[in-house]
Amino acid sequence: MGRKIRYIYIGDHRPATLLFIPGSPASVDLYIDFYKDPELLRYFNIFSVDRPGYGNSGYGKPEPSIQKQAEIIRPVIDGLNTVTRPLIICAGSYGASIACRLVMDHPRIADGLVLDAPSLAPGKEKKFWITPVIEHSFIRHLVPPHHRSANTEKTHHTQELRKMLPYWKNIRIPITYIQGEKDGMVYKSNADFAKEKMVNVPWLDIHFIPGREHFITRKERPFITSKIIEMLRKIGSHKVAVSTK
Repeated sequence: MGRKIRYIYIGDHRPATLLFIPGSPASVDLYIDFYKDPELLRYFNIFSVDRPGYGNSGYGKPEPSIQKQAEIIRPVIDGLNTVTRPLIICAGSYGASIACRLVMDHPRIADGLVLDAPSLAPGKEKKFWITPVIEHSFIRHLVPPHHRSANTEKTHHTQELRKMLPYWKNIRIPITYIQGEKDGMVYKSNADFAKEKMVNVPWLDIHFIPGREHFITRKERPFITSKIIEMLRKIGSHKVAVSTK
């Protein structure tokens, strides 16, 4: 794809692998407390990526195509000898769109998805009148680079999600879906969309967190961590013995 991408790596010789894909406008820093979580470090080699346009992956230079973003991230998974299966991908908001596209196009690349506040359905998210103004005027050069990247993604998101509609049946791995009950950014109807479209997944666990809005990644770290561990336990592996205590 002709782009460089930054990833970070924590842990070594763990029996499983965990990849974090941030939403927008976030970088690897979003998951900083997860990297220090003793339960995750007990079981996982942990990777996290700066998506194109964020952090040290071409800051302010976005990639509007979800498919291309997935392909840019893919070498982080399959190009490193240190990746140990099973692999769980944890992704939030826009990052969840990327994670789903990744396993649509490469069904065997991962073993489970944990999605928080996932944006999956075309048009089922809040729209802002200023988005096209920023994208198509001089104002674009006045906003911070990470917001420019987020604005470009927002401009193209509905169209990009429509391109994914024929491929949801390709996802054949278990999914945990977590969302704030009061999410006003990504509508809760995304959960209904997931139930309708994810017809070939072994299971789809949906959790709405009372009182929470869209940004739950940091606020609900213990709950999300518990669901990652639960996913690993359910997947099972001859390499992994996960305590249920």
